[in-house]
Amino acid sequence: MAKPGPGETPGKVEAGGSAADPTAAPTEVAEAGVLVVPRHGATLRELRARGPIRGAVALLGPAFVAAVAYVDPGNFATNFEAGARYGYALVWVIVAANLMAMLVQYLSAKTGVATARDLPELCREYLPRPVSRGLWVQAELVAMATDLAEFVGAAVGLNLLFGVPLFPAGLMTAVVAFGILALEQRGYRRFELAIAGLLGIVFLGFAYDLLTVGASVRGTLSGLLPTFPDSNAVMLAAGIIGATVMPHVVYLHSALTKNRIVVRDDDERREVLRFQRLDVFVGLGAAGVINLCMLLIAASLFNATGHSGVDSLEAAHAGLGQLVGGGAALAFAVALLASGLSSSSVGTYAGQVVMQGFINRRIPLFLRRGLTMLPALVVLGLGLPTTASLVASQVVLSFGIPFALVPMIMLTRRADVMGALVNRRITTVAASVIAGLIISLNVYLICDLLTG
Repeated sequence: MAKPGPGETPGKVEAGGSAADPTAAPTEVAEAGVLVVPRHGATLRELRARGPIRGAVALLGPAFVAAVAYVDPGNFATNFEAGARYGYALVWVIVAANLMAMLVQYLSAKTGVATARDLPELCREYLPRPVSRGLWVQAELVAMATDLAEFVGAAVGLNLLFGVPLFPAGLMTAVVAFGILALEQRGYRRFELAIAGLLGIVFLGFAYDLLTVGASVRGTLSGLLPTFPDSNAVMLAAGIIGATVMPHVVYLHSALTKNRIVVRDDDERREVLRFQRLDVFVGLGAAGVINLCMLLIAASLFNATGHSGVDSLEAAHAGLGQLVGGGAALAFAVALLASGLSSSSVGTYAGQVVMQGFINRRIPLFLRRGLTMLPALVVLGLGLPTTASLVASQVVLSFGIPFALVPMIMLTRRADVMGALVNRRITTVAASVIAGLIISLNVYLICDLLTG
């Protein structure tokens, strides 16, 4: 796609439309065996005609798809280990990570609305080719780390619920993920509703467990004071951030919003963006509550009773059963399974967005899924410690965050890219501070590892 010429405003012509008729609804594209990012889109006028409530609801949804990645099995591993080992001390990390995530995902959503292109496409268009290709390579590595958490988590969920061995459970997860992704080819709304439903299951599961276990209000408030009990807490904090601010959904969210609503002018773009802001607040807010529930449950149940050695998903499930009852353990296992199945589908979708955007290539869905799930199948097949693998994957994701976040900040501050929706200075400063904090944390981790 050529860069906008002099006097042109980015995003004026939506994909699937034309300069003569920018409100023409994009058409769907389908290719056998290949996940193609669909070109859907009703016009804003059509959605307004549905009425104030139905029209508003129709504008929401992308952030709930992104939110699933913020409560994937990697979050279970890091949050439960943090709560069991350090009690309420790292509550502030979850709160801070979720606030970071809201701003990051809002910027990603705004990128799609403003330009009608996703972040990988913009990187390919505006950044030097070697830089764009390098970003693609690291994004693919991040996709493997993402799949590791999602497949291992879903496999553990199947094992806890039905006793399925871990390796076959991983293969079953792949089959179900393909089924969920098939909904996307039948319309984005079905896919969004399916993902939102699974997110709801995770939310209800942990709401039940928290109500059953309880939590200390004083302990929770004290945990809002930023502190690191020891260097291992820094490693867990990096894992929590890596499991919360997910690189692949930074790319994905822009793809979910770029052609979803067909707009005529900047005023309509601003209206759509207002709803995307609400979407991010509700969707990511729900994900933040779920993450906080995980840590509070672990702190109240395991740390407070001297079971600080709970450092695996299996141990957390067993502890809930022994200390609380079968209902709490069942809610945990069901939530873990729902999280793994939904996030693995979203991860595959994000992987295709990354490849299409950065190098303008598509590969068969089964081949992409097979390549990125290999590390997860190795972990399951060799019987490696599942929770330790999950935590390690989240640290890898934390290292991948700057490679998605920095280019997005650079591009969204440019008026020639974003047009009327270019970032305000305060937004760019806030996003830059977030990127700086994450990079500083990663540098500290590298130094800590090198010095032992």
